[in-house]
Order: sequence, then C-alpha cells, then structure tokens
Amino acid sequence: MGAEAEKAIAPPGEERRKGIRAAAVRADSHPAALRAARWIRSRLPGDDRFGDPLSTAGHAPVEVLGREVSALEPPRPSAAHELGLGALQMWQGLSEASGRGRGVEQVTLLFTDLVGFSSWALKAGDADAIELLRAVGAVSESAVARGGGTIVKRLGDGVMAAFVDTEAAVDAAFEARRGLDGIEVSGHRPRMRFGVHSGRPRRLGGDYFGVDVNVAARVMEAAGPGQVLVSESACQDLARTRFSLSRAKRLKASGAPADLHVVSVEPAV
Repeated sequence: MGAEAEKAIAPPGEERRKGIRAAAVRADSHPAALRAARWIRSRLPGDDRFGDPLSTAGHAPVEVLGREVSALEPPRPSAAHELGLGALQMWQGLSEASGRGRGVEQVTLLFTDLVGFSSWALKAGDADAIELLRAVGAVSESAVARGGGTIVKRLGDGVMAAFVDTEAAVDAAFEARRGLDGIEVSGHRPRMRFGVHSGRPRRLGGDYFGVDVNVAARVMEAAGPGQVLVSESACQDLARTRFSLSRAKRLKASGAPADLHVVSVEPAV
C-alpha cells in the first residue's frame, strides 16, 4: 500500500497528532531545553545528580520513586525527565533540611563488629553461625532502635548505624553489649567491639559516604573485645556525670587522619 493510500485511510487528524508528537520530542531533546533543565536542577535544593543508582539506593519514598522515574528514562536526552528528577531532588533536599535526611547536619555513626566471628564460624558450621547472627542481630538492632538510631546497613557480623547525638550512640553500644551476655551458641559467647564518631558525612540514597564514615570504621577496628571506643572529638558531647573516659590516645591506622585521637568509654560508676 502506497503512502497516499495510507493517508487516505488514516483517521481524521492522525497526521496532525503525529506531527505534534514529533515536534514535542524535538523540543524535549533540544540542547537549549536540556541546558535549561539542568541549570534549574543545579539551583534546586538537594543533590542535582539525584537519579543515579547511588543516590536512589535507599528505602525512603523519594528514593523508591526516584528509581521508578529513572527506570522510565527515554532512549534519548529529555528535558522533561530532568525536570521530573528535579522535583524529586527538591523533595529530597527539603526533607534533609527539615532533619529527616540530616544532609550536612551533624550525625553520629556507630560501627559494631563481632570479634573472632569468622574463625569461630569456620569451625562451628553454617547452622550455628546463622543462629548466632540472628541472636546478635536481634540484640544489637533493638538497642539501636531504642536509642533512636537508624540501621544504615548490615555488615555481615556487624552494623553501621546513625544517631542524632553521641550519647544515644554510646548508650546503644552499652545496651547491645549487655544483651550479648545472654547469648550462647554451642558453648560460644560472642564478644563485640564498638566504634563511635561524629561528623558531617554525605548522605546518598540510604547510605552515608565520606571521611567521617571511614574514621568511624577505623575507630571500631581499633577497639578491643567488649570495648566502646569513641573519637576524642565526639566525646565533647558526653556528660562526664554519666560516662567514665580514659585518657585520649592517638589512633595510628591506615586511612585514619594523623591527628585522630580516641577514648575508651564506660558507664560512670
């Protein structure tokens, strides 16, 4: 069938609608429209690159919706798609500004780790190892929740959690440590180490990134079994009437700042 015949049997107005759609696509992909959309995004609150897998990895509504919008990205540059992500970017930015996302505000990070778990698990077997992890997870995660913290991610035999202040993080560590006293699997009693540090990490999706995250992890790695180790700067927020602090010691660890000092913290007697 020739082109003239197809036009003859097309519904009235179909050619006009096709022309409008084609013009809309050209306008949506026009370099000037794309530049304008990206310029607008650069001036909105929040992460102007919101929409990539890293920034939408969490479980908050805006992050879930961001993944859905990103999945609908057309196979061409699109100003409308950029503006749609810009609206979600602004939602995320305003949420952080009101405290729900914390953004650049002060955050206290708690890292935990089971001492000697890997070696024990090799001998104990999978069944006992999983039983232990379940029991430990129930204790540590409930301690974080009662302290008003949030589990950022699970790290095999430990967790990374975020709190609004240092005292809440340290209290959660003490509660988790006490809870471990009641756990025994095949004669094994788990011991955990804790690291606490405060800073202003960058939040992307449901995770935190940056130097302060690395510092908190290094503090935890330097702790001994059952020890709650806190960076000296974070200790400024601890009430001396509630906590007993050791002398600050310089932490010499790969990847740690040269001036990082840590303090061992215990409940005040």
